[in-house]
Amino acid sequence: MKKWWNKKKDKMRKSRKDNDNYTFVDFILDVLFWIPELIILPFRLVFWLIRGVGRFIFDIF
Repeated sequence: MKKWWNKKKDKMRKSRKDNDNYTFVDFILDVLFWIPELIILPFRLVFWLIRGVGRFIFDIF
């Protein structure tokens, strides 16, 4: 029984170790992570542009 159990544990360890498949859950988590970034990015870009132009103008005077 012990030999069978050790063989089974080795197989499970190998299958977990070598399992690099991209699953549907991984896809959903990636989408949920990137949605806020895509929504906030345009506002950040506008903010950086206005701030940069403002600093440039006030450095001239």
